[in-house]
Amino acid sequence: MEHEFWHQRWANNEIGFHEGTVNQYLHDHWPELAGTRTDTVLVPLCGKSHDMWWLHDRGHPIIGVELSDIACKDFFEEAGEKAQVHPGEPFTRFRHDDLQLWCGDFFQLVPDDVKHVRLVYDRAALIALPPEMRRRYVAHLTAILPEGTRILLITLDYRADIQGPPFNVSDDEVRELYGQDYDIEPILTNNLGNDHPFAKRRGLAEATESVFRLTRR
Repeated sequence: MEHEFWHQRWANNEIGFHEGTVNQYLHDHWPELAGTRTDTVLVPLCGKSHDMWWLHDRGHPIIGVELSDIACKDFFEEAGEKAQVHPGEPFTRFRHDDLQLWCGDFFQLVPDDVKHVRLVYDRAALIALPPEMRRRYVAHLTAILPEGTRILLITLDYRADIQGPPFNVSDDEVRELYGQDYDIEPILTNNLGNDHPFAKRRGLAEATESVFRLTRR
């Protein structure tokens, strides 16, 4: 899971993880997470997710963090929008209005970068990482987020001997990873049928998606 792995996936357009529409769980459960608040939303490992436009249309400033410059460019181009590009280290920043994509390594974020963030959306970050990196990811997220920040977390769990990403993350692992520093509220568990695109593509007989609301203590 080195940087080159993800750069190669984007270069080869091997992006089965990309959803071409707004995620249904986001649509259904974001209002109960955010209420009427229009705080800044952090979207880690964001790819070129349409979900960011949906969140932005609801008044949220967005900071998406993505390693691939291909994804960052495509995100704006496919929406027919132009972004101002500000090269720099450790992030090149693509900006349109108050929607920003920071192109670089998520682990280079520091607390000052996210001091205005009060909401996080994670559909495809945690499940994109193998076990050891998941622990590192959660530890870093916890270290930089302000207290009281809320996270909408979507996970995927399956029983099969296949290689991720996406990786299977059980509800028990969510509690293990986040339990020390977050209040965890399970919202939904959905069994995926055999005809679900992911289950069908991977030949899975059993898979579930879970949705959690987390609050940083």
